[in-house]
Amino acid sequence: MNKKILIADDHYVVRLGTAMVLENHFPDISIDYAENYEEVKSKLHKEKFDLIMLDIDMEGSTFRHMIKELKMIQEDIMIIIFTSYKESAAIEYIQEGAEGYINKLSGEKNVIKAVQSVFEDGYYYSPKLVKELTSQPQKKDISDLLSEREFQVFKLLIEGNGNLEIANILEIHMTTASTYKRRVYAKLGVNNLVDLLKVSNSKNYH
Repeated sequence: MNKKILIADDHYVVRLGTAMVLENHFPDISIDYAENYEEVKSKLHKEKFDLIMLDIDMEGSTFRHMIKELKMIQEDIMIIIFTSYKESAAIEYIQEGAEGYINKLSGEKNVIKAVQSVFEDGYYYSPKLVKELTSQPQKKDISDLLSEREFQVFKLLIEGNGNLEIANILEIHMTTASTYKRRVYAKLGVNNLVDLLKVSNSKNYH
């Protein structure tokens, strides 16, 4: 797994401990660090990263707006929200387009699972997080559950487009289109197109 990870956290012990866990399990990864949000942006402008483990409370944080800001610098960067807050606090970051959430207090196995899932599947949404997403009373519209790009893919899927057509329409790689499709399915709690069409008919979207 030749991947480059940026651990963005203002606590030295957290950065070091997380790096040790990941390096012990993924021998081919390379890891860099950022102590504040300005440093995160600076590093993304200078280097290509595959994943950011992003503390949402670091100095300079613009909170949920960080997701779009960072993806404007590197559109295909994947972001795991890395915080001590519960799933409910991560919802708005996931809706902005973050690929996953992991609590800093999680055990070693959960951290490894989150990173591995993001690299293999394109997202990491625990069952508890999916439940939080779909049960939000103030977020009933599908357009509120999904990020902007995910909603574009959702609309193309229910129109009958496959991964290749979606990739061509949105001018993205077919593997990227496939990743967005899996994330749409995961967030909406469906396993196939038939179920997706049922959801689209039962919920509002615009």
